[in-house]
Parts: sequence; C-alpha cells; structure tokens
Amino acid sequence: MHLYGTAVINRLGHLEIGGVDTVTLAEKYGTPLYVYDVALIRNRARAFKKTFENMGVKAQVAYASKAFSTVAMIQLVEEEGLSLDVVSGGELFTAIRAEFPSERIHFHGNNKSESELKMALDYRVGCIVVDNFHELYLLAQLCEHRQQQVKILLRVTPGIEAHTHDYILTGQEDSKFGFDLQNGQAEEALTYAIENHYLDVLGLHCHIGSQIFETTGFKLAARKILEKLAEWNTSFRFKATVLNLGGGFGIRYTEEDSPLAPESYVTEMIDEVKAETDKLGLDLPEIWIEPGRSMVGDAGTTLYSVGSQKDVPNIRKYLAVDGGMTDNLRPALYDAKYEAILANRANEESKEKVSIAGKCCESGDMLIWDLPLPEASPNDILAVFCTGAYGYSMANNYNRIPRPPVVFVENGSSQLVVKRESYEDLLRLDLSYVAKSRM
Repeated sequence: MHLYGTAVINRLGHLEIGGVDTVTLAEKYGTPLYVYDVALIRNRARAFKKTFENMGVKAQVAYASKAFSTVAMIQLVEEEGLSLDVVSGGELFTAIRAEFPSERIHFHGNNKSESELKMALDYRVGCIVVDNFHELYLLAQLCEHRQQQVKILLRVTPGIEAHTHDYILTGQEDSKFGFDLQNGQAEEALTYAIENHYLDVLGLHCHIGSQIFETTGFKLAARKILEKLAEWNTSFRFKATVLNLGGGFGIRYTEEDSPLAPESYVTEMIDEVKAETDKLGLDLPEIWIEPGRSMVGDAGTTLYSVGSQKDVPNIRKYLAVDGGMTDNLRPALYDAKYEAILANRANEESKEKVSIAGKCCESGDMLIWDLPLPEASPNDILAVFCTGAYGYSMANNYNRIPRPPVVFVENGSSQLVVKRESYEDLLRLDLSYVAKSRM
C-alpha cells in the first residue's frame, strides 16, 4: 500500500491524513468528499522554489490553477509566495476574489474573449501569454484604446512531443495552441509585437504535454527555443528576459508510474538552459515553470461510501459508490488509473478483486477496474488516492448530482473550503417555462 504526504494508518486501522481520521471526516462532512493534504502542497511548492534559489537562478513558479482552483487554494498559493497561472475569466475572477497579487498572475488560454482580456487589463495582471494572431491584434487594439501597456509572452509550439497520453499532448506542431516555431508564424508574431508600443514582449512560452516522467522533452524544447532566440537576437535585436518552459510534471497514480522529484525536473532544466545560453552567447533569462498536477494531484484523496454490489459469476464483481464521473471524470475521459483502500479497514487483508462503479446512469461510469480489497460492506468508506488534480475542476452535475465539498486538513484540524452543493443549488439558475398559449 502506497501512502502519500502525511497519510498514515492510525491505531484504529483507519486512514488518517493531516492528523485527521478520514472516517471522522466522512461522518462530519458526508461523502463523496475531496480531502486535501495541505502540508504536502506546501512541501511541493517549497521544493520547486528552493531548487531555483539554491541554484541562484531568477525564476517564477506559477501554480497552474486549472488543476484545482478555489478561493482557499489560491490563498494557499499566495501564502507560499508562488505566482499564478489562470486560463479563463472564471479562474481570473477567483484569483481576484482571493485578493491574489495581480503582478504575479499569468493569463493563458487559446481563445480569450474581449471581455476576458479587458478583465485582465483592468486588474493589471503581470503577464498575458498570447496564443494566436487574433488575440495578438485584439490585445493591441484594446491597449491602444486604453493607452495601457501590458507585458506579454508569445506561446510557441516547438515541435516536441512528450511521452504522455495522446489526448493531452500540446507541444507538437499539430496543436490548437501557440505560434509554430518552424513555419514563420512565431517570427511574424514577434515582429508585430515588438513594433507595437503597448506590447512589452518578455520572451517565449511553451508547454509540451502532461504527466511527463522524464526531462528529455523539456531539454529539447528549451534547446530549440533558445536557438531561435539566438537567431532573433541577431535579426531583430530582440533579447528575451523570460523563458517559460510550462508544466506537465508527472505524479504517481499507480505503481506503474515513476515520476521524478520536483528538484530533479528543475535542476536538469536549469542545467540545460545554462549550457545552451553559454553556447549561444545569450544572457541567462528568468526561468518560469507552471506546476499544477504535481502541486496538488497526490495531495487529494476522495472519500466515498460503498453502496450496492453486483456479482457476475466467473466474470467480475461490481462495487458501487456514491460518486463517480460527476466528481472524477478522468477515468471516463482518459482511461485514467487509480489506487484505493477501505479507509475504515485499512489494515485488513485484500481477499477479492472488485471493480468500482459510479452511481451515474452511464455504463462508462467506472472509477477503478479490478481493485484488490477486503470484502466490502455497505457504508464502508472507500478512499481513492491522487484525485487532487482535475477532480474538482472537472466536476459536473450529470444526472443532476450535486458536486461534493472540499476539505483542507493540516496539523490535526480540518477546514471546509467548498460547501457541498444542494438540490436547491442545482436549480438556482433554472427558470420556469411559460407556454405561449398562457402568455
């Protein structure tokens, strides 16, 4: 059994996280329930930051909030002195409501609307990562109208494919993101931007994929971008002050996964950038990264109550829980794999293999296939590990199921940071239909 962060099995044989018994959490807050290990998030944030500091490199570590965005999470990010990556008006509004410092916000996205760009300019975010020509021209027009200058990065696709799931590759040439580095798009965008008085081009950004377990892809991307920057230094007299190498650092979901430590990712990336800039005669830029999943993924555990069972002789046994694809869409969307235990019987020996079914009226609502467990009974508590990234973020109301609450645990205490949705919440935006014959 692999436990994460502060998780332990206590004297009662219960799973305990952050010094709090998960059985107690389930009784107090109900299930399904997202539980976050705050100490693990803090340790991960500090590991990324400290590596840059120890190597004497100017940097920004920006939490990629698409992984998990709530007011409390953004406030925790601010406590740890990180920057913040947002990709929509909603994530930006969450940051504003959390009173996150605007100068440390980086605004991403491949189809930012005019209203979203205006919101970013109103709040004076620290940097806008420009993704395409439409956005580049629209942003320039808005800035000229407002007589406001803005710092930008140009997102480029360096043509590097990371070893990861096909659905979440973003760095290859055939991508909806960024200016292509090979076909002249990036040069065209740079020429326009550096000639515009209102656009202050800091440098370039790339993101080569997600759930990456090695550094080769990051190194190749850095090399290709720096070679291009050396060309532009000569042809455009352009000196980049920032190189953003994105995120995508992997975590362990199952025993098949072998991620590197945060320090290893950062150290090898810095070494590569230093070596390449020395070779090309470039000044060392400020290095930015964007960890999201690697900050919160294994810090999150989802608690469920066991319900019905179905035994199909000589095929499999289904064990249903009170959540599913409404609180964790990744198994249905990506065929994502997870590990789990019975939180209230954590020391008991596994005696059978069961497949964990969600409660949605959908045959694809399966959380885990062939999971070793003790013989489970109704109301046992199933703890599914590593659900901290893209669980709450992708949560939905399919079948009109309310979304679960979120609890932070640390130093023996729990704090509710997102309330459980009620049935009334589901209807809050609904309006009654009035037939024309009655109007």
